[in-house]
Parts: sequence; structure tokens; C-alpha cells
Amino acid sequence: MLAQFLIAAPSSGSGKTTITQGLLRSLRNKGLSVQAFKCGPDYIDTKHHEWASGNVSINLDTFMSSKKHVTDIYGKYSQKADATVVEGVMGLFDGANRMEGSSAQIAELLNIPIILVINAKATAYSVAPLLYGFKHFYPNIKIAGAIFNFVNSESHYQFMKDACDDVGVEALGYVPRNENISLPERHLGLQISAKDNYEDIIDAMAAHIEKTVDVDRILQICTSKRPKFVSPASASKASLKIGVAKDEAFNFTYHENLRALSELGEIKYFSPINDKTLPDVDFIYLAGGYPELYLDKLSENKSMSLAIKEFALSGGKILAECGGMMYLSRNIINKEGKKFPMVNFLDQDASMENMKLKLGYRKIKLENEILYGHEFHYSNLVDSQEETRGIEVYSARDKQLDTKVIRKNNVLASYIHFYWGEKNIYNSFWKK
Repeated sequence: MLAQFLIAAPSSGSGKTTITQGLLRSLRNKGLSVQAFKCGPDYIDTKHHEWASGNVSINLDTFMSSKKHVTDIYGKYSQKADATVVEGVMGLFDGANRMEGSSAQIAELLNIPIILVINAKATAYSVAPLLYGFKHFYPNIKIAGAIFNFVNSESHYQFMKDACDDVGVEALGYVPRNENISLPERHLGLQISAKDNYEDIIDAMAAHIEKTVDVDRILQICTSKRPKFVSPASASKASLKIGVAKDEAFNFTYHENLRALSELGEIKYFSPINDKTLPDVDFIYLAGGYPELYLDKLSENKSMSLAIKEFALSGGKILAECGGMMYLSRNIINKEGKKFPMVNFLDQDASMENMKLKLGYRKIKLENEILYGHEFHYSNLVDSQEETRGIEVYSARDKQLDTKVIRKNNVLASYIHFYWGEKNIYNSFWKK
């Protein structure tokens, strides 16, 4: 039996991210080996999970990958843990299409008890029908208990306990508002705090939560059988030499993507900001990130941008996602309209002017294959002369979109962050 639970909420903004990270650190401080997971396509929360728990955090996504893949990787990474904590995405039942890809679907698939985090800032006993609805709406999941966030006092919490008693959901404690444990500011909706600045905050989170939340009781009531995991037969490793961009500007990666890459050969990390030369590689992965925050440094490093351009022009294989695609463009234009020269391989500019959020799951149709990914960006392409060349992009509801997936020479570039932990994208685009 494994102590395992999924932290969910009725909606975004309930505080589940803060409470998840505090619980991860609290369990780690108890001497437990803690494995964290994140429902959905977020690649920032997993980074903070890793800092809080001490172990790499893994994305679980039933839209971008099969249910079998999700079950397999959950079993794989949880098999040696004392406890697993899964952070949900958005509201408990919010999926790409009804419940598809939702936290509830993942909880059902993996048979994980759910702890609801309720924002109780401006309510009292009225949480009773809310709890009742979440408990009874979908009988294939188990609501193990509830934690109430932004509770003013013990007397305020008593209303929540009464509601829980009447509905039959265990009250596991409350968390008062505390400005000293607020997570760092987010850039364009995504958290980017450095680990050194994060340690004091996460320790304070854990201590604050432990005062009024019964962490031991959570472990006691949230036990269930972990999925069985059978290690696949080891395959012979390919000999590809792979360059992966990794620095302050480029670091939005899924752990399973990097694992899939490692099966193709040797990974060599390099920094487009700090390094002057490319490592000796056959394939380059320019992951997404925040190039717009480091425009001066990227633009000034002419040696690296020229090396990447020459690599691309000579037929080198490159996968460039979101920020990586922006870097391959002629220029990146900041919010004030100033142009910063970049690699100048793609005939287009990427602009932060007139920012507008574009996000959502994506299906990518390539000949007889379907690949999956997620789009999240505020920038836009300007005067793009690049062509998609036979690749179609659809939303989760199968609406065709104008999102470009550019193929030029041996370069594949798009705003889409592909998920290829299950179906290796290299085999789809370059191994044919």
C-alpha cells in the first residue's frame, strides 16, 4: 500500500499549488521519499515540485498521451516512494473536452484519493452544497477530505467542519492567509523564481501548513494500491549526439521528453546565452522558455547564433519549440517595439508587442500520424514567409487552427510544445 493523494480544487485560484508545495516539503521533512506529479501540460510547477520534494516531478496527461502511458509512468516513478502527491490542474473536472484530460479522470485511472482545497475566503456553511456536489457528481472517484484555504480563524473553520460533518467529507484542516508565504511573481502567468530564493519560502509554507492541517491524518486515510510496473526489456541505445539548450532563457521541458531523447544517444547541454560554440552534435533541441527576458544577452552572443544558423543551413536537424522558434527568427521585438537580432534562420520576426494569450491543447496531423502538444504564448509572428508544408493543427475539439508548424531544411519549428514521452517525435520527423 502506498500513501498517495491528488490535490484538487473546484477552480483555479483556490491555492492548491501553494498547498501542494507546502505538503511536499512537509512530507520530505518527515524523512519520507516523496514523488510528485502534475496533471496536465504545465512545465513550471514540476520544477517547483522538484525543489520542494527533492525528486524530479512528472507530468501526467491523458490528452497528450494514452492512459496506458500515464499508468506506466505513474507506476514507474512511484514504485520506490513512501508517498506520492499529484497536483491537479484547473478545477477537478475541467478537461480539454468535458472531463477528458482532467484531474478527475487521472484520479479515476490511477485510483488515487482526492483532497479538495476550498477557497473559503468569503464563505462559511455554504461550502456544504459545494462539497456535496463534488462528492456525488462522479461516483468513480473518492473525495477523501478537504482543506480550507484563506480561513480567518478557528471559529471561521468551525463552519467548514460543520459542513463537512453534514456532507460526509472529512475536514483535514485549514490554512490562514499569510503574505509571507506567497509564491514569487509570475511572468506572463508562469512562475520563474530561482531555487535559492525559493527555499526559505517553501520551508515557511510547510511550517505554516503544519500548524493547522493534519498531515499525519492525510497519510493515514490516503492509502491505496499503487499500479504495478514491469520494467521493459532494455533496448540498445542509439548513437545520436544530441544538443539540448538549457539556461535561463530555454528550460521549458518535460522530463519524459528528455528521457525519450536519451534513448537515442548522448545528450550534451549547452547555453545559447553563455556558450560561444555548439557542442559536436547531430540534433539540436531548442526548448521553450523566456528569451524575451534575455534579449540583450542572446543578441550579443553572435558566435552562438551564427553557429546555430550555419548548423541549420547545412542540413542539421533542429526541433525548436515556442521560445526556441522565436530565437531562430530574424529578430525578437520587445514590448516597446525595439528589435533584437537573433539567429536569422527563419524568415520572420517574433514580437512581444500587442501581447495576446494563445493557449490550448493541440493535435498535429502529419501524413498518417497524429502527434500531441500544448500551445501557450503571448508573442506573435510578424511577416512570416515560412510555410507549414502539409502539417495540420487542430484544437482538442478538432477545430482546425492557423498555428504554424514550420518545416525548413531539417528544422521543425512551432509555438507548440510537443509531448513525445510516448511517441518519440524524432522518429516521426527525421528518421524516415
